[in-house]
Amino acid sequence: MQHTAPQTLETRNPGTALNLDRVMRAAANRSAIERRAASLPGRRSVKKAHQAAWLARAVSCIDLTTLAGDDTAGRVARLCGKARQPVRADLLEAIGLPDLTVGAVCVYHDMVAPAASALRGSGIPVAAVSTGFPAGLSPFHLRVAEIGESVAAGASEIDIVISRRHVLTGDWQALYDEMRAFRAACGEAHVKAILATGELGTLRNVARASLVCMMAGADFIKTSTGKEGVNATLPVSLVMMRAIRDYHDWTGIRVGYKPAGGISKAKDALTYLALVKEELGDRWLRPDLFRFGASSLLGDIERQIEHHVTGAYSASWRHALA
Repeated sequence: MQHTAPQTLETRNPGTALNLDRVMRAAANRSAIERRAASLPGRRSVKKAHQAAWLARAVSCIDLTTLAGDDTAGRVARLCGKARQPVRADLLEAIGLPDLTVGAVCVYHDMVAPAASALRGSGIPVAAVSTGFPAGLSPFHLRVAEIGESVAAGASEIDIVISRRHVLTGDWQALYDEMRAFRAACGEAHVKAILATGELGTLRNVARASLVCMMAGADFIKTSTGKEGVNATLPVSLVMMRAIRDYHDWTGIRVGYKPAGGISKAKDALTYLALVKEELGDRWLRPDLFRFGASSLLGDIERQIEHHVTGAYSASWRHALA
């Protein structure tokens, strides 16, 4: 598997009219979905050089994230340094990928300008969480204005949060209108719709919310804020990927996918990549259509790559993020 550098989406999702017939036909067989998800880790295994290549691909698809109340410009600058050089230079030389970088750096609005400054010239985009993240309960006009402020500050990707109540009450028109307004406010910035799947109640709701957000123009659909009790899971990912596949079959438009929250081990990243390959195909195994929302995942991947190169495991503290 060859490394592909971070890139912009080939074709943005323009969206479609809201098609409630398609939305209401969306269903999810929980038992079948859970069986399929449970079988994946045991069936898919990559070793040695193949594993190193897959891990490098995972690195290229990471949205390296800090969303802490005590974030500072200095911490974000250090994180951006790690984004530019995510794995030790000698290890990247050993596996033949000296120019490997992450997919993006994801921060709160106040840290967009420091991140954009630290990443200038790198080609690595800044993603900003927005719209009253993580709950999405601030006044609507402020949520829309927040998007514009982050774009003006230098964010080229905006991770918005939907109003969960629209899904829980089945008000698909309201969800569609909200998503359309958010997309319009993004302008040229790509928009990722965070569904907060752990708060949507059922897998059927996840499937329907996925479709509505894509119809409204989401460039990516994302599982979680990372702040819910349950974040990214394989069953939820399977449902969302199949919604993406259905939307592509219907419109010809590719929408990206971003699992976020709780993905901290290299072996879990490999499982998600295998699921993407099986459900969506190789075209989605690039950073313009797949991202991990993660903060600690990179450290474990670097440790595994070092083991591949040297044959020994190092202490985890030797791979600090910043």
